Amino acid sequence: MKVITLSGVAIFAIWSLASGAAYLEWGLRGGLPLGNVLAAAGLASLAGIAVEFSRQRSVLRNASWVALGLALAWLPVSIALAGNLMLTFSGGRGTLWVGLTLGIAVVVLGCVAATVFSWIGARLRRAAVRRRFVQRGTRSAE
Repeated sequence: MKVITLSGVAIFAIWSLASGAAYLEWGLRGGLPLGNVLAAAGLASLAGIAVEFSRQRSVLRNASWVALGLALAWLPVSIALAGNLMLTFSGGRGTLWVGLTLGIAVVVLGCVAATVFSWIGARLRRAAVRRRFVQRGTRSAE
């Protein structure tokens, strides 16, 4: 259920941001644009999916937790760098913010991709083991 909810949030956030939906500019209480919240929610939900799908006590699970922490910190750090809720930057802070945002996105997407490949690999290994087991079973029956 968690993964379904996280996937829904991620899909909605990505679709909204990619389409440039008008509601992204809606101001929430205090003046924070909805688009900023959706960007943070999208990053965090993707990282949460990576945490949920990765094997417990694995390096990938630890990396996914780090990615989740970075994704959750993205909006507060962005606001602190900008000095405003609209995330309008000037000068070197804008360049720093772009680098920070790209870095966090790369870490999050890297963890998601690694988790997906790990999950597919585990499924393929299980299928190969089952196939070998079935083949052995049919040989002994002959």
